[in-house]
Amino acid sequence: MQVLEKVMQVLREVARDEVMPRFLRVGKSRKDDGTLFTEADMACQQALQAALPRILPHPVLGEEMELAEQDRLWAENQDGLWVVDPIDGTTNFVNGLPYFAISVGLMVGGKSRLGVIYNPVSQEMFYASRGEGAFLNGQRLPLKTVVNTMCDAIASVEVKYLRSGKLAARIGSTCPCGSLRNLGSSTLDWCYLAAGRYDLYLHGGQRLWDYAAGAVILEEAGGQIASLNSDDYWSDVIWKRSAIAALNPELFSQWHRWVRANQ
Repeated sequence: MQVLEKVMQVLREVARDEVMPRFLRVGKSRKDDGTLFTEADMACQQALQAALPRILPHPVLGEEMELAEQDRLWAENQDGLWVVDPIDGTTNFVNGLPYFAISVGLMVGGKSRLGVIYNPVSQEMFYASRGEGAFLNGQRLPLKTVVNTMCDAIASVEVKYLRSGKLAARIGSTCPCGSLRNLGSSTLDWCYLAAGRYDLYLHGGQRLWDYAAGAVILEEAGGQIASLNSDDYWSDVIWKRSAIAALNPELFSQWHRWVRANQ
């Protein structure tokens, strides 16, 4: 737990010093791909780049780097790579919606070994180390053990990135779950699923930093994951990986079957 505790301390300090002082006080701009970017994103990433290699001597790959640099870091550091999303949910951040997070994952050989995700507004710290379980502020996940039936299940679904027009249309018209949510932060969506706040998850294509921490937190909470392309989630494409997931195995089986049938 020593490495996890050090990472958590770094996230608290970076949130305190670089992120929250800019909340509701920072301007926004757009990157070449159209996504939002703020001074807080870069300040947070730079702070993480400085701090994380002092915990374990691995390079840091961050969302706000150039694509060529991201590719190089991934290719050259399969023996250990920090993957960070300095502010996941930047649109929420700039609009004053308190649903955003700082995310740090450690990946080795293409698979996440640990993940830490921190919402500095709620001060909820979600974290896991492979083989050691998942936790929220010291309490083991999931928080909720009562399992909803499919017709009562709450699903977090990001329709925008679903590549299949058929699947996107079916989600809105014939989805078998009880309710749909999309709150704008992929990293926190993983955590809410791991906690039992959501029952199901579907995302059409996440970047590496969107799942590097969250997927291991869900798996360590007992959840199951596949992608739209493969039942072996960790073997799918790196830079735009879809997700079909659930916390409960029975619900996962039903959800997985329905999504596959409607692709």
